[in-house]
Amino acid sequence: MKLNTVRFGEIEIEKDRIFSFVMPIIGFDALKKFIILDPNKETLFKWLQSIEDPALAFPIISVSALDIDYTIDLPDNVVENLKITNVESLLVMNITSIPQDNPKGTTINLLAPLIFNLDEQVAGQVVLSGSGYDISFPMFKNN
Repeated sequence: MKLNTVRFGEIEIEKDRIFSFVMPIIGFDALKKFIILDPNKETLFKWLQSIEDPALAFPIISVSALDIDYTIDLPDNVVENLKITNVESLLVMNITSIPQDNPKGTTINLLAPLIFNLDEQVAGQVVLSGSGYDISFPMFKNN
C-alpha cells in the first residue's frame, strides 16, 4: 500500500504494520489508523504517521532508551481494550514536542504514553491519572 505523506513523501507501507487506535490520541479522536516510521535509524526518534491524514505525524520516543525513571501501571480497562495478554507484546512510546527554533527545548509527554500491542496491532493513548508524570518533561537537562 502506498501513502503520500506531507513530511516523508510517498512511502510504501505494509498493511500488517498499521495500528488501529482503539483508544484515540487526545484531540485526534477521528483518526484511528497509524504506522510507526523510523526514517533515520541514527536517532532515538521515530514518527507516528496517520494513515487517514497524510499531514499528521507525531515525533515519538521510547523513554526506555533514556535515563528516566518511568514505570506505568495500566488500569484493567486499558488491558482489556488493548487485548493485552503479556507484557512482551507491548511497545510503550511517548509523544515529543520539538521546538523548531530550539531543539534542546524538546519535551516528552510522560503523562499520556502511547501503548502498542504488537501481537494484535492495536494501540491507544493512556492518561496515567494520579501518576505525577508531566505532560512536558524536558528531554535535556540544560535547555
